[in-house]
Amino acid sequence: MGVPLRPVAARSVYREVAPPPALTDVLACGWHGSTGWARPLRVLPDGCADLVWDGDALTVVVTVGAPLRLWVPASASRVGVRLRCGAAAAVLGTSMPELPAVTRLSDLWGADARRAEEVLALTPDPLAQRGILETLVARRSAAPDRRVLAAVQALGTNTRTSEIAVGLSERSLRRHFVHAVGAGPKQLHRVRRFQRFLRLLEPLSAGRASLAGVAAGLGYADQSHLGRECRRLSGSSPAALVRVAEKFQTPTPLARHDRPHVPSHHRGAR
Repeated sequence: MGVPLRPVAARSVYREVAPPPALTDVLACGWHGSTGWARPLRVLPDGCADLVWDGDALTVVVTVGAPLRLWVPASASRVGVRLRCGAAAAVLGTSMPELPAVTRLSDLWGADARRAEEVLALTPDPLAQRGILETLVARRSAAPDRRVLAAVQALGTNTRTSEIAVGLSERSLRRHFVHAVGAGPKQLHRVRRFQRFLRLLEPLSAGRASLAGVAAGLGYADQSHLGRECRRLSGSSPAALVRVAEKFQTPTPLARHDRPHVPSHHRGAR
């Protein structure tokens, strides 16, 4: 977990905004963050892919099965757009298992991405930078597989993978999932359930819920099962994640990044 090395005023900031209505099929949200202090930033898995401008390069960051550590300097300011889970392959034009956790976008989009980097470098305003990224995505005219999007939406609830009905056999659904998400339905179900747990950190830290009760409500076999999943997907125990929520005294939960916030794509995403 990141521990502030500077006064409270220097703490990091992370804000999300809804995507333009025309891009809701492919974008979960846009966001802007400032680091506050130098540290390895932990990015927790959510099955999504982000286009991230860090002031130097435009990259694709993917988290599916394990937490990712990215070193960020104290002065870092980042702007990004988050592709909807299940939409990234269509937008990026590549099968998701072929991508490493971090990829330079110019390796995928060539001159389009390089021109966007040039424009972003000349644009200091984060709002305008986010608009550039949204325009870049809009030009792709991507058409995600709506069967996969419907299945992903179902997995955002307590629906079991065996209960998904989107007109595909179990084998075909897995093949489409792996291409579009980078993981099969069962793995994504684990990740989505973990993200639902993260949204309950605030009531847990405030004493309005118990780990045993939350584990049962989310469909874990027991509290130990919840603990094992937390360690696999975040590197921390449930109690450690609750302590982070207590430390920052915020009404919103730790989610995709290692600072508390409400991820828009999980309100319906980080």
